[in-house]
Amino acid sequence: MPTDLRLVLASASSGRLAVLRQAGLDPEVVVSGVPEDDVVAAPAALSLILAERKAAAVAGVLDGSGALVIGCDSVLEFDGAALGKPSSAADAVDRWHAMSGRSGLLHTGHCVVDTGRGAQVSAVGTTVVRFGSPDPVELAAYVATDEPLQMAGAFSIDGLAGPFVDGIDGDHGNVIGLSLPLLRRLLADLGYRITDLWRPDLGGIAARRGTA
Repeated sequence: MPTDLRLVLASASSGRLAVLRQAGLDPEVVVSGVPEDDVVAAPAALSLILAERKAAAVAGVLDGSGALVIGCDSVLEFDGAALGKPSSAADAVDRWHAMSGRSGLLHTGHCVVDTGRGAQVSAVGTTVVRFGSPDPVELAAYVATDEPLQMAGAFSIDGLAGPFVDGIDGDHGNVIGLSLPLLRRLLADLGYRITDLWRPDLGGIAARRGTA
């Protein structure tokens, strides 16, 4: 397969971009700008609908050259309800009071659109998240950073809330916002290996390591 494919991430998430870069990929970032509050669906289905909407929106504005567009969306399912980003600091505090010492399901919808072939594949990754119990001072300090207001479910595991998550069952990248094993399977469904998309310099790195 070609190694000069254009890879595009249809998300403004710094976490998703970091996951891809750490895996040897260097995507362009094109933010979809699609609305996220006009869809009513079960939590897992909601994450997939929004991921597909984001990928389709960005694929639709790219030029005629072939590209692989990755769209993702994360939703925390807690007590059967879908929780996106909190609406306010007070909402974030209330959520953490409810979540402390309990577990939720972090669903991340993934969609890859191959604009050159007009093909699309999608799937949902789900990870169990076991929340800790930050004390009132810790919780107030965390909410004051505004980080939870930017995160689905009012938390992150790769940021300031990491100490407040006791553990997970499943793929940790999925909680950050993008599951690399799931992305690899979706790319394979389209006929690509994830190694086809590695940065060109990685071959040289591998060669140097072999002679060290």
